[in-house]
Amino acid sequence: MAREVNDIQPFQDKVVKLIPTEIVGAYLVILGIVAPASAAVNTPQNVNEYVLIGAFFILLVLTPLYLWRVGGVTNVIQLAVSTVSYVIWIYTLVYPFKYWNWYYPTVGAVLLVLWSLITPFFVTPNPPANPAVAPPANPPLNPPPTP
Repeated sequence: MAREVNDIQPFQDKVVKLIPTEIVGAYLVILGIVAPASAAVNTPQNVNEYVLIGAFFILLVLTPLYLWRVGGVTNVIQLAVSTVSYVIWIYTLVYPFKYWNWYYPTVGAVLLVLWSLITPFFVTPNPPANPAVAPPANPPLNPPPTP
C-alpha cells in the first residue's frame, strides 16, 4: 500500500496513512522485550530507562526517513505530521515520558483522539509535477476525421 495521501482517498484511509504503524510497532516490540527483561534478569532500572529513551529517539529520527524511503512519501507536511503522530502514539504507551514526569494518561488519550481525527484535514497531497502537460480530463469520444 502506498503511504502518500491523495485527494481521492476516503477520510479513513488518510487517518491510517498518517500513523507510522511500523515504527510504533517496532517501539512496542522493544518495550515488550525491555519491560519483562528487567524482572527476569534483575536488570537495573536505569539501564531500561536508557534503552527505552534511546529507542524512542532513534525511532523518532527513523520515522520520516522510513516513510520517505520505504513508504514513498514525498509530501513534507505528511512526513512531519506522521513524525508528530509517532510521538503522540508513544506518549500513550507511558514510557519514556514517565521517566521525565511528563506523562498524564488523560492528556494522552484526548490528544491521540483529537490529533488522529483533525490532521487528515490539513495534509494535502503534493501538486502534480507539471500540470501544464497533464492529459485532458475528458478526451473526445469521436475524434474529428483527419483530412
